[in-house]
Amino acid sequence: MPDTLLLLAAVGYGLAALAYFALSGLIVASWRRRPQGRLLVLATGISAAWGALLALTALGGVQPWLGLAFEVARDGAWLALMFYILHLRLPPGARLPTPLRVIRAASTVLVGYLLVASLYPGLAPSRPLVAVWAGNMGLVLLTVMGLVLTEQVYRSTRPEDRWAIKFLCLGLGGLFVYDFYLYVHAALFYAMDAQAWAARGYVAALVTPLVAVSAARNPEWAAPVGLSRRMAFHTASLFGAGIYLLLMAGAGYYLRLFGGAWGDVMQTVFVFAAAMLLILLMFSGTLRARLRVFLSKHFFSYRYDYREEWLKFTRTLTEGKPGEQLCERAVEALARLLESPGGALWMREGHAGYQRASHWNWADIQGIEPDASPFIHWLADKQWVVDLDEMKVRPDLYGDLEPPAWLRSAANAWLVVPLMLHDELLGFVVLKHSLGNVSFNWEVSDLLKVAARQAAAHLAQMRASNQLIVARQFESFNRTTTFVIHDLKNLVAQLSLLLANAEKHKHKPEFQADMLDTVENAVTRMNKVLAQLRRGSETAVAQSVPLADVLKEAAASKQAFKLRPTVELPSSSLRVRADRDQLARAIGHLLQNALEATPASGQVTLRGSEQGGRALIEVIDSGSGMDDDFIRTRLFQPFDSTKGAGMGIGAYECRETLRALGGSVEVDSVPGRGTHFRLSLPLDHNAPAGGGDAA
Repeated sequence: MPDTLLLLAAVGYGLAALAYFALSGLIVASWRRRPQGRLLVLATGISAAWGALLALTALGGVQPWLGLAFEVARDGAWLALMFYILHLRLPPGARLPTPLRVIRAASTVLVGYLLVASLYPGLAPSRPLVAVWAGNMGLVLLTVMGLVLTEQVYRSTRPEDRWAIKFLCLGLGGLFVYDFYLYVHAALFYAMDAQAWAARGYVAALVTPLVAVSAARNPEWAAPVGLSRRMAFHTASLFGAGIYLLLMAGAGYYLRLFGGAWGDVMQTVFVFAAAMLLILLMFSGTLRARLRVFLSKHFFSYRYDYREEWLKFTRTLTEGKPGEQLCERAVEALARLLESPGGALWMREGHAGYQRASHWNWADIQGIEPDASPFIHWLADKQWVVDLDEMKVRPDLYGDLEPPAWLRSAANAWLVVPLMLHDELLGFVVLKHSLGNVSFNWEVSDLLKVAARQAAAHLAQMRASNQLIVARQFESFNRTTTFVIHDLKNLVAQLSLLLANAEKHKHKPEFQADMLDTVENAVTRMNKVLAQLRRGSETAVAQSVPLADVLKEAAASKQAFKLRPTVELPSSSLRVRADRDQLARAIGHLLQNALEATPASGQVTLRGSEQGGRALIEVIDSGSGMDDDFIRTRLFQPFDSTKGAGMGIGAYECRETLRALGGSVEVDSVPGRGTHFRLSLPLDHNAPAGGGDAA
């Protein structure tokens, strides 16, 4: 055999030895002490020793008979593993079929004989040619038995489970077919095919990844291969980048070779462009997401590495300061589980239904879902993750459920994930389609359900903490109010006494009469404030009131301002059911804020109308405006004010008043361009025909 061929053979068998040694190390690192795990380690370990001995044989360092002994032991170990896999396929207490028991017995005898004959040549036939022929025919029989067992392992596996075993059958089947040709050639011509023998090491090395994939996919018969998804992702990325660079280097070489005078320039430009393209591809979020999904689908038993996914989910959910932007982080944590580029969160806001509380990379999705809607009842009862794509194709799976109109019109909406807290629907998250084209199945659904419950627990804790903070603030505010009431009562008593004594001094100048009028007016106003403070602790009485009257009262209360609002009143027949004073005060808060934020040359509009079967109240100004962060984090927070003498409770009271009436508040604002408040209330369709206020 030429020296070059021997060197190639040594390299090939050396690669095979390294590959099987590495696979053995991975299996031992994740050892489960199962019989099938021991057999797999035995087969890969003997294969590693076989490759090393044949590499040394090619270099002339070891006698061929030792390599032959390990070759027989290697085949025997793989046959033992397949017999054990077939045994696992049998029902409890069942025996192998008779033909397979015969093959097991024959293979045991044959392996034992060939092993002893290779170690003790004296037991082989005395004639050399006969001994060589008999040895080769014995190896041929071993390969035939291996092919039969490979076919039986594949056939005995259920069709839906063959994805886990097919790579092992393909690899071992290819190895036995190659050895069959090699041994048959040797038996017929009394000599090995030198080129086939030299290439066999590379063939054996190529089989190693197939065995590793099957070991990872089928933990029932093999200890799992300890290969993390992160390691697989980076290895695949580097391997792909290496192949890409080799191809580009080859293309650059041919450009230089055939490019003539322009060859060097063309090669330089081409290599630079190829490198830039590689960098762009490596930083592509879509490509990375699809590569992760591909590796999870085809190289692991389960799509997710749950330990890593749970650590990333918890880290995303809990990073940052406690309570700050938790809603947004909850959406982001759920979205990252599926490589989704964005999502939005809806949470229950009292009687106002489920409103958008936050979003992550999805600012344009809007909508309000009432508490009693069929969609909400379905989410709360079923607790399913809704696949909107599947709902379009298979509506029968969801009964007569129809997604809300605002959700149907949302571009790129994919999944609706309910946030369950015990048996209560705390809210739900809508996610965009995955960048990695992740297919929705039972594993994805279960992962989202568990993660959603974890997120719901954090959100409920945040809401409880906020409510406790607000309750404590109101407790302090109520104590202050009590002191104010006490002081007012004393002041009213003193002024009343002064008024009574003043009646005795009618003989004094007209100044006394003016004083009496002024004091009387002060007493009247203080009594009114006292009455309002007392009424604040009682439940307001809702009445059917004309919306136009409420707007008039709110505008009239702001006559002290130099800038007068433009009032556009609705029809007198447009009525809402509310406490008149509370609603007027709520609208007055917004109107006063608009007047204070708008210069004298600006404009403030108060408008009432009917829209979509509801009453719509709009407060529009051309003032200083607000940014999105202020609206989201501070506008409706009680006791948070930008005014030096303000209490920061006006906008909060307005929103809570509207929510208590089944309404909502929306804000659009641009810094420097003004603000637009939209207050929506349900109409009172049961108002009396007479037009007067009714209780």
